[in-house]
Formats: sequence, structure tokens, C-alpha cells
Amino acid sequence: MGRLENKVAWISGATSGIGEATARLFASEGAKVALAGLRLALSRPIAAELKANGGEALPIACDVSKERDVRDSIWKTVERFGRLDIIVNNAGIVHVKPLHKYTEREWDQVMDVNLKSMFFATKHAIPHLRRSKRGYIVNVGSISSFVGQALTPAYTTTKHAVVGLTRSIALDYAADGVRCNCVCPGITDTPMLREHLNMHPDPEAALRRRLRRVPMGVALTPQEVARAVLYFSCEDSSGITGTSLVIDGGYLAAAEWAHPGKTRFMEQR
Repeated sequence: MGRLENKVAWISGATSGIGEATARLFASEGAKVALAGLRLALSRPIAAELKANGGEALPIACDVSKERDVRDSIWKTVERFGRLDIIVNNAGIVHVKPLHKYTEREWDQVMDVNLKSMFFATKHAIPHLRRSKRGYIVNVGSISSFVGQALTPAYTTTKHAVVGLTRSIALDYAADGVRCNCVCPGITDTPMLREHLNMHPDPEAALRRRLRRVPMGVALTPQEVARAVLYFSCEDSSGITGTSLVIDGGYLAAAEWAHPGKTRFMEQR
């Protein structure tokens, strides 16, 4: 506890899933957190709960696909808390369809939210991160940063790009004391996953089929991914920059895999 004492973190997509879990974990570790999300109706209750538990949180309405919104949200964070030490680029969306059925608007939307937002946030956070003794940028990728995934061409493209962007940022700002790393989750039980699964007639059966390819046999929790984000957001990971940490229950360890039907990891869920 207390690994982020006196630190200030800006987190995008902080109103659900991995972003919300990260905000809660950061607050428990002593950080002041800015909850950047599209809807204040979702971020305000989370901020109120964190405050009730002794934390400090600032809900901010922010469309991460718009540079002005991102710039202003970072400025509001620094105005409120006096500094900025950590940014977590977590916001993301997905459209599930083959490439030839995409509209230009849909393609651009995924690119803007999943990738361009990281450019905006890093651009406007860097002057503040430079003022801190140590600065941390954590980008959220995916196992789709390394392999293809059916019916998600734009999403997969952005997640591949996140790894390259992470390396570039790490190189360009290392001299300023800023480290940049990437967390790449596998199948994680988030609202985005559930929305994806709900396209199937039997969502739970679809999830079970997907998890047969995971050696541990279980979906990740947002909290498990958040702990990896925390690792890259403090000096527990000192000396590490420009790298990607895969958290996938063993999904990428083999080209083909089907677990035997039950694993001990399932007993813990």
C-alpha cells in the first residue's frame, strides 16, 4: 500500500472495465486520480465512492478522440491537483465486422479512440511529466497487438500500432525521466467483452469456446490487468521502458491449444 502516495494519475476510459479497476487500485495506493470518460454520469459515482473511502478523484468529461477535450482534461487535472505523474491510455472501442463492411467513419472512429487519443494524451502530458522527478506512461494494448483476430481489422490494427508507439515514446522521453510501457491483456471480463459476446445467440457458450484456447481456462478480471498497470506506474518496474507485458492466461504461448475441460484456476473463480 502507498506505492503511489502523492502521485497524480490521469486515466482514460476510467468509467468501466480495466480503466475503472485501475482508478480504484491507484486510489488505494495513495494516488489522486482524474477519471477521464465520455459521460460524467458514469465517472461521478466512482469519484464519489473513492472520496468516501478517503481518496481524491476528479471526474472529467472527455472525448479522447478530440484533442481539445484531452488537452483540457489534462489541464484540469493539473489545475486541481498541482501536478501530473502518470497517464494511463486505456480508452478503446471495437467494431465487429469484416473489413469490406466498414464505413470510413467507423474505421476513423476506432483509429481516433484507440490510437490517436494516445498521441493527444502524451503530447499534452509530457510538459507536466517532465516536471516530475519520474513520469510514467502506460498504454493498454491487447493480445491483438501480436496476433490477428477475426472480424476486428481496425481494432487489431490499432493494437499493433500501440506497441510501436510505446517504443517510440520510450526512446524519445527517457532522458526526461519518463518511462513508457504497454500492458497487453488477453480475454478480460469487461463490458466491451460482454458487448462482443452478446452478438452470439448464447453468449456464455461463446465465452466457454473462447476460453478453451486459454491454458488457464479463465477470463482475466479487470483487477488483474490493473495490477500490471500499477507495476508500470511506479518504481517497482524501475529500469523497464519501451516494453510490453502480456497478461493472457497463456493464450499466446501456443499456436493451438485446448485445455482439458477443467483447470485449478477455474476453482478460484
